[in-house]
Amino acid sequence: MTILRLCTIVLFLLCTSVTAKTILFTNANGYTLTGEPGTDAQLKQFNTLLIINGKVAAVGDYEQLTKRLNLADITNQINLQGKTILPGLIDAHGHVLGLGQNLMQADLRDAASETAAVATVNNFAKQNPQLEWVIGRGWNQENWPSKEFPQRNSLDEAITDRPVYLTRVDGHAAWANSKALELAGITAATVSPEGGDIIRDSNGEPTGVLIDNAMALIEQKLPAASIEQTKQALQLAFDHLLAQGITSVHDAGIDALNLKAYQDLAAQNMPLRVYAMLSGSEPKLAELLAQGAIVSDDDKLTVRSVKIYADGALGSRGAALLEPYSDSPHQHGLMVTSQEDMRALYQLIIPHGFQINTHAIGDRANRIVLDEFAHAFELFGGANLRHRIEHAQVVHPDDLVRFKQLNIIASMQPTHATSDKNMAEDRLGKARMKGAYAWQTLAQQGTIIAAGSDFPVELANPFFGLHAAVTRQDRDNQPQGGWYAHESLTLTQALQAFTLDAAYAAGQEQILGTLEPGKWADFIVLDHDPFARDAAILWQNQVQATYVAGERVYHQATTK
Repeated sequence: MTILRLCTIVLFLLCTSVTAKTILFTNANGYTLTGEPGTDAQLKQFNTLLIINGKVAAVGDYEQLTKRLNLADITNQINLQGKTILPGLIDAHGHVLGLGQNLMQADLRDAASETAAVATVNNFAKQNPQLEWVIGRGWNQENWPSKEFPQRNSLDEAITDRPVYLTRVDGHAAWANSKALELAGITAATVSPEGGDIIRDSNGEPTGVLIDNAMALIEQKLPAASIEQTKQALQLAFDHLLAQGITSVHDAGIDALNLKAYQDLAAQNMPLRVYAMLSGSEPKLAELLAQGAIVSDDDKLTVRSVKIYADGALGSRGAALLEPYSDSPHQHGLMVTSQEDMRALYQLIIPHGFQINTHAIGDRANRIVLDEFAHAFELFGGANLRHRIEHAQVVHPDDLVRFKQLNIIASMQPTHATSDKNMAEDRLGKARMKGAYAWQTLAQQGTIIAAGSDFPVELANPFFGLHAAVTRQDRDNQPQGGWYAHESLTLTQALQAFTLDAAYAAGQEQILGTLEPGKWADFIVLDHDPFARDAAILWQNQVQATYVAGERVYHQATTK
């Protein structure tokens, strides 16, 4: 640390009122990053962290840092006893309300078959007789022996008195019983909506599975959540995320009610930071855009972006592909938002100075989104707004360089690759894998990668994501050597994607993402040093404490 920096700190302490809160964390095994987003940032180690009024005042060596400080001015000193600290991790793509709601619904993630899923739902229904609807999420037919979509008949055998609505793990398909179909008026004569599909049996009857936009036929019949129920779900999600070491989250699509709940909670001091994207399908979008960006004084709530869905998901064959699915030659996937509607949305959003974050998984969807960004930039500018493609999962090799040319951020989720590895080649064939989950290729060309999890599609634990990014393996360390391992990231690159570059993707790299002077003191305390462990067990790291603006907001309970 330079003498100039130390003198600046001393002067700051002398000029700060006696009520200033100063905390000195000592005996730490600290890591932070230094450098610019999108470049190969460097790791910096330190053992002492000085925080003044919630922001980092200095990081460095204890003796060098404290010899010019009056320790009597320090409000509190905390000896970390050699424990590892990292900058607070940022999940650049999650669904906070969905996570909170999931914690209150039937969880089908571990169901190993359709029969097991039905048993889980039936048990949940019996435990919650007061519920008007039985709602759940997490089923994945790719993990079942049959690998076939489920049927309404199996649900009907268990529950007939109440409607049942179960969302697939990726949120792009749903499974309903006959009661739910009846309430929604879905029959053999019902036409699938544009951008959606009602799956039918050989007789033309609905099987109970709805894809993408067809899900709205039932969702519009679901009981509307109140503002208080929404806040309750958000609070549950906050607690869960902080326990995972996530200090900031980019919420990928919120409606007006969700926004109001966030504003109410922000006024009461939210425990973590939320960078919320307005939903492109929100009826009041134009009105909300006209009101301008929202940035709370404590930077806990920021709203200056819009989330748009281009296509569906790979697992439900809703991802829009240039060529047919290898395992279903009559299908190309679905454009959830037409190219014409996307163009109109871009024209509406960009003049307001809002960032656009467009979900695109298939190579056709990614190409269309890139085309529409190029068209918008040529027509009315906005290339400096740090627009993003969410997922950027399957990209034609010819289009990868366009991310850099158009200054588009790739918002990607490492655990998607390790979850999809048993299915992706079936859907795409080997040839199309060249541009799929191409993290290192994008990083080497200088494209910003903002990492996240897409919870509750995947589990929110960011160490699962760091592990997947580095090893390209699942948590059983399969496949050996990694799945398309040439696209793996180094641990430093992966940490950068979950911190500094994720902050950049929200326009917040000046205040978040590293533990450098002037930034908010958001950090986590770990049970082990991830840089000193075998990459195969990265996912086992446990968060012992989480701090936001220097305040401890989570502490791992200890057992005797």
